[in-house]
Amino acid sequence: MRKIAKVLACVLVLPFAASAKDNLASDPVNLPDLELHEDLSMSQTEYHLETGKSYRLVIISEGGESFSFRAPDFLQQVWINGIAVEGLTIKTTTLTELEFEDDGGEAEILFVPIRPGKFEFWVEGYENRGMAGDFIVE
Repeated sequence: MRKIAKVLACVLVLPFAASAKDNLASDPVNLPDLELHEDLSMSQTEYHLETGKSYRLVIISEGGESFSFRAPDFLQQVWINGIAVEGLTIKTTTLTELEFEDDGGEAEILFVPIRPGKFEFWVEGYENRGMAGDFIVE
């Protein structure tokens, strides 16, 4: 009976030891900030990412316009570790959009892509004016 308990204990401990070493949320890669400009332009239109790697993306709105950042297909294919806005961290498993009021603001998203593909992002209502881009996940 004792041998079975020892074997079971080893089997149960090993997966947890491996997951502690491979913590997906540790040491995120800082992506270039995505700046939403008052002149209806963006600082980035393409991001190249890898599945299983942790990333930090800061989205900054200069203000002047209300901007709604959208990336629904991409956001369904990532594990979200948290969203930080003005010193407040929001823990959630889903996100559909980030809306910035016309006085500007900043949001930081910590995430891990879990599925490869090409995913569009855009600012609602301004995508035809150049405020659109792609997350390319390999």
